[in-house]
Amino acid sequence: MPRYDFRCRSCGATFELRRPMAQANDPAVCPQGHEDTVKLLSAVAVTGAAAGRPAPSAGGGGGGGCCGGGCCGG
Repeated sequence: MPRYDFRCRSCGATFELRRPMAQANDPAVCPQGHEDTVKLLSAVAVTGAAAGRPAPSAGGGGGGGCCGGGCCGG
């Protein structure tokens, strides 16, 4: 179930709620009971082995031919 971050405009508290995507834009009440809240934009972090590698460049570098070994005249 997705996690959504909210901030209370009354007291400034930030909090998170897990709810179905169908309820993503439903109003949320802060833990202090205030109803004047706003949903925050969450950033997504990419981690793991691929996170540090540059994306392959289009049309540049690398071998040639069908196998990349240069044996096919490419």
